[in-house]
Amino acid sequence: MRVLLTNDDGIHSAGIQALWQQFSSVAEVTVVAPDSEKSATSQAITVHQPIYVDEQVIEQAGVRGWRVVGTPTDCVKIALETNIMEPPDLIVSGINHGPNIGTDVLYSGTVSAAIEGALHGIPAIAVSLDARENFDFTAAAQFAVTLARQFIQNPLPPRTLLNVNVPALPPDQIAGVSITKLGRREYRNAFHPHQDPRGRIYYWMSGEIVDCDNEPDTDVAAVKAGRISVTPIHFDLTKYNLMDALTSWKL
Repeated sequence: MRVLLTNDDGIHSAGIQALWQQFSSVAEVTVVAPDSEKSATSQAITVHQPIYVDEQVIEQAGVRGWRVVGTPTDCVKIALETNIMEPPDLIVSGINHGPNIGTDVLYSGTVSAAIEGALHGIPAIAVSLDARENFDFTAAAQFAVTLARQFIQNPLPPRTLLNVNVPALPPDQIAGVSITKLGRREYRNAFHPHQDPRGRIYYWMSGEIVDCDNEPDTDVAAVKAGRISVTPIHFDLTKYNLMDALTSWKL
């Protein structure tokens, strides 16, 4: 099995290191990841400046690495559309520092990297850990390998990926696995104005999560209950049940 690992936290992050340590014993691993943190970049690509790519020494047997000055989506495009590596059997993006649940998937660079793989017809998994500090990626990395084996043996429909969120708990305290749908994730944002030395106004954005009612079968509810959430995602955003209604409009 050939596996491409990527992320949005940067090639030096502990999350992706946990992945290559786990996958190196079961697969041929290539790491193509951003040179620095690129969180919340969604599906952004670099088109107005060069994308620099350097080979990265990784002290793990059987693992090759490439550092990309670009977005997570750039990383996957370069991995799949240049001669860096043979086409992978699977793409795993993560492990993200913090959850990617509910509507967060629309902003997530982690999920978007997996989406890019699925757009190319490659099975893809995005993996995130529901923790903001005291990270222990062991359980998430082990589950990613278990899921990858199942994923290869049981292919999903084309252009589909799995979004995985793991509670920040020791493996023996995780309450199981739930197959879920996306829930709701909302924020109360604040924009703090500042002035640069030339007098221009700029803003720093901050925010806090707003509690939302989420049904029991959502990813938000599963992770809150201490369960691993596995959500199948596709990216046909069409609202099909409104198509007939729109045909009656006088357009």
